[in-house]
Amino acid sequence: MKGLADKPSYIIELLEGGVTLEDVIDGHICEQALVEKSAFVVGDLGALMQQHVCWQSVVPRLQPYYPVRCNSSPAVIEVLASFGLGFVCSNKTEVSLVLEHGVPPENIILSGTCKQLAHIKHAAKNNIQYLVCENEAELSKIARLHPSAKLLLQLTTEAHAAETSMAFGFSLKSCRHLLEAAKELGVQVVGVTFHIPSSCQDLQQAYTHALSDARCVFDMGVDLGFNMNILDIGGGFTGSEFQLKQVESAVRPLLDAYFPPLSGVQVLAQPGSFYVASAFSLAVNVIGKKVLTRHWDSLAQGVNNEDTEFLYYMNEGVYGPFSRKLLGNSIAAPSVHKHALRAEEEVYPSSLWGPSLDQLDQVVERCLLPELSVGDWLCFSNMGVCGLEEFSCLSGSPQLPVYYTVSTCDWYEMQEAGVALDSAMKNFSMVQYSA
Repeated sequence: MKGLADKPSYIIELLEGGVTLEDVIDGHICEQALVEKSAFVVGDLGALMQQHVCWQSVVPRLQPYYPVRCNSSPAVIEVLASFGLGFVCSNKTEVSLVLEHGVPPENIILSGTCKQLAHIKHAAKNNIQYLVCENEAELSKIARLHPSAKLLLQLTTEAHAAETSMAFGFSLKSCRHLLEAAKELGVQVVGVTFHIPSSCQDLQQAYTHALSDARCVFDMGVDLGFNMNILDIGGGFTGSEFQLKQVESAVRPLLDAYFPPLSGVQVLAQPGSFYVASAFSLAVNVIGKKVLTRHWDSLAQGVNNEDTEFLYYMNEGVYGPFSRKLLGNSIAAPSVHKHALRAEEEVYPSSLWGPSLDQLDQVVERCLLPELSVGDWLCFSNMGVCGLEEFSCLSGSPQLPVYYTVSTCDWYEMQEAGVALDSAMKNFSMVQYSA
């Protein structure tokens, strides 16, 4: 829900007595049936708490710094700030948003591969000390505009370069020159940051290379008189506890070898989608339907063997909440609202499209669904990492309403964790959900 225009006061529906998230979605669909059948989003703030508990239990040494670009909904920022997370901001708008929610400047990192001068000035004005630097040009800008900054040097990794086909950051070969340039300019270097993408197939090898390179950079920095005390291992956390445990098993022995706790080095990480992906669900309405007759190979048991394919058009597409499809990310098939698939029920090859009739506006290329009717609702889960603001402007559609919920069980856990309604989360108002 990046950029969602939440109101200054957020109303949270408190789910009591066995009321589920599905009940909430059902209730809002019933409301929409009486009006224009607009798409909407349901945010489960309790999921943020559950992910935070998971993070603390699996990787307690890694201090989480949330990258605001993943989902800049003020409600998300407020909840995560109340958990004590740090924040990684890529521009001055994100810095201002985080500062407005009471995050101290020392818990904010300004990232970005090519920062605008105004963003660096804004960081200096607001006492944001930690900045990421990846090359000598950035170093010169920072030295001129924010000489008291504390730099984290962006180290490129083989896994990241392979994914992006571009090498962001500096290589181990060029780090000595960058450190010497920083020394000459009088700018402090305090650590290293790198990124291993979640798509990496060999986590052990990727982290071994990255952490051994980071250790070399630390040693060079210490030789030049820098106080090297921060290591940021970046993002690449999908949201799955299983994947998090895979990362932990790859990273822990390496950290113990290269950056043991007694070294005094703070180890940070940037769990973005890990926190927010599962916290948001999107409900969309089927507004059009087309039947095609063509030959399809049988995709699975239970598939209708006739040459029938359905194209469904939804009231939201890639120029709205499914914008990440344009960046090459796949969208998982949705569930059909209030439809329990029976074993003997036929399903058909189906594709899901947005409302623009644009060839790019294909949300799901191929999935198996029972035959739907215009007016049916589809529910997409794990929609917490997407950008609505920019693309709703392009499509001319208004921003989608967001309904925040939390179960009483999760709310009590949040309070036990130190999240107090009357202090840390001043902008929230709790109401009991009534179906």
